Amino acid sequence: MEKIRIGVSMCLMGEPVRYDGQHKHDSYITGTLSQWFEFVPVCPEYELGLGVPRESMRLEGAPENPRLVTNKTKRDLTEPMLAWCSKRVEELVSENLCGFIFKSKSPSSGMERVKVYQKNGMPVNKGRGLFANAFMERFPLLPVEEEGRLHDPGLRINFIERVFTLMRWREMLGGDSTRGGLVKFHERHKYLIMAHSIPHYRELGRIAAELKGRRLPQVQAEYYAKLVEALRLSATVKKHVNVLQHMAGYFKKQLSADEKQELQELIGQYHDGFVPLIVPVTLINHFVRKYGEDYLTGQCYLHPHPAELQLLNHV
Repeated sequence: MEKIRIGVSMCLMGEPVRYDGQHKHDSYITGTLSQWFEFVPVCPEYELGLGVPRESMRLEGAPENPRLVTNKTKRDLTEPMLAWCSKRVEELVSENLCGFIFKSKSPSSGMERVKVYQKNGMPVNKGRGLFANAFMERFPLLPVEEEGRLHDPGLRINFIERVFTLMRWREMLGGDSTRGGLVKFHERHKYLIMAHSIPHYRELGRIAAELKGRRLPQVQAEYYAKLVEALRLSATVKKHVNVLQHMAGYFKKQLSADEKQELQELIGQYHDGFVPLIVPVTLINHFVRKYGEDYLTGQCYLHPHPAELQLLNHV
């Protein structure tokens, strides 16, 4: 398939653009993810023209509206950086990004918990990098994450799942942007959404069904905003077990007694933490193919992202 375009902090790609002339190469990003993602690198300080190497800087003042100040000379770079950020995020509109991976703790690119120094010289971990903040305000519905958090299996699968869902959403808009296309998209994502939030699934179903008298672009915008809200919620073991049991119900008549017992045992073992999610999902996929269960064949829950990423092997 065509690679998905993702923004990324330039130093994570191995480019020596940090203040000390070094990089923060992340092999998971440049190795594993690069098989499916095409990266658009961004480095605010370097692109602003501050040079490499350069004086280090930090955020100071109010966490909700901090200043960007160099550590030694106390040069205030806030205004030029904000002007650059405003220009850069507009340039990124044409890149058609499906997400962004930021460099953690950076005063320009940190997504959360960036140190903001107070008058007494002590920091509070309540800030956000100036560029990361500008990007997230300009693209509030795009998936974003930091490289450090991608090492957490739950956060990693949540981010990548949202990226691939956005890709499928854009494919629907580009290929079947009709009322029927929206309903089909909702049906395909039924169990994926339920794994995050049943109330959101019900609300999304209402939005997709109540189309009469409303302009389709307005309905699509409302639907996608609510979908993003749903997928940001954690997909817990309890929620996954509920989805797996729903899927098992499709095979009540087809499965033998031994097959039913095997499936229930694996769901129970997943619930108790003895096997990862991939184990019961693989067996359900086997039954889908064996018994030709058409409705489940199209469910994105069973194939939310490439199997080679092995995301379900660790949750």
